[in-house]
Amino acid sequence: MNTYPKLHNAAWPGVVGKGSADGEPIIELDTMLDLTAKASVNGVKFDGVDLFLFAPHVDIDAKDDDLKRLADKVRAKNLVVGSVVAPVWPPTGGGSAMGDEAERKKFTQQVHKGCHIARRLRELGARPYGVVRIDSASGPGDWLKDPEGNQKKIAATFRAACDIAQDHGEKLAAEGEICWGGMHSWKRMLQLLEMVDRPGTLGFQADMAHTLLYTLGYNAPEDAILPTDFKWDSDKKLDDALATLTAALRPWTIDFHVAQNDATVKGSGSHDKTGRHCLPNDPNGKLKIAHHAGYWMRDSYGNVTKKFKHVCWDGCMFPNDVMMKQETWNGILAAMIAVRDAHGWSE
Repeated sequence: MNTYPKLHNAAWPGVVGKGSADGEPIIELDTMLDLTAKASVNGVKFDGVDLFLFAPHVDIDAKDDDLKRLADKVRAKNLVVGSVVAPVWPPTGGGSAMGDEAERKKFTQQVHKGCHIARRLRELGARPYGVVRIDSASGPGDWLKDPEGNQKKIAATFRAACDIAQDHGEKLAAEGEICWGGMHSWKRMLQLLEMVDRPGTLGFQADMAHTLLYTLGYNAPEDAILPTDFKWDSDKKLDDALATLTAALRPWTIDFHVAQNDATVKGSGSHDKTGRHCLPNDPNGKLKIAHHAGYWMRDSYGNVTKKFKHVCWDGCMFPNDVMMKQETWNGILAAMIAVRDAHGWSE
């Protein structure tokens, strides 16, 4: 049985898209930790959680005593922390990476705080691996007003963020998702990574639900790989499209989310429209999870890349009634185990 990559659950689905007047209530971190810790499939359990550094889960301005309590709380559940999400967006105290000087300063300040928390959790023995996740904190609509100029601004902001991460001994992963300007297509995402040109510090976070939409050209039809009239009746065409996508972005990939997607877009609360995360066995799901995860976890010769020590399940914007069922997390864990069985390794 493979022991790597370690299997993590994301805690932020309890927060993202929740808590607004027209949205569902937030699910507390303690509840997300309980649901994760209780999941079990034939004696195999989750190894850890990935966290959103934003209250009420983890305050970005948390004091050292708060972080010690957090580390103790996670370890008490026999879990560890992996990757963490820096709250770089304007509504969470950050600013657009392509905004004016004041906005970009807010962005880098949040990265600084996020890297500090990440390093401190590492020092406390609760975080053996993982990255700090960022994005452009900008929408495709605003980006399109000056594509090349805005791309240069984002790259400059990301380079400044890389300096901060390097000072903290951390790595940053840019999340490829259609709702982030300058990162909304696979070609623009690759362009941005190459413009920043800090491969030792900035890499790519691939989420299977979001990257599937890259192949369809949502928000960037000029960069679609699959035809606009694709009917999901050809496994070979989908595999070929994912092979093209992953050949470009896999060399940059340092963080990976296992997910299912039905090839539609949705939003929840304040969160902009993006890829729909589905349960592993959703009848409308378009991915063969264990099979298609291999395009990210193996190189073009079929060798396991071992580029990341853990993988994470992202159930972002799952309804609360689904999230509160223990069987939901047992089914997700089973899908994660299948991915590790197919593409993992032992040390």
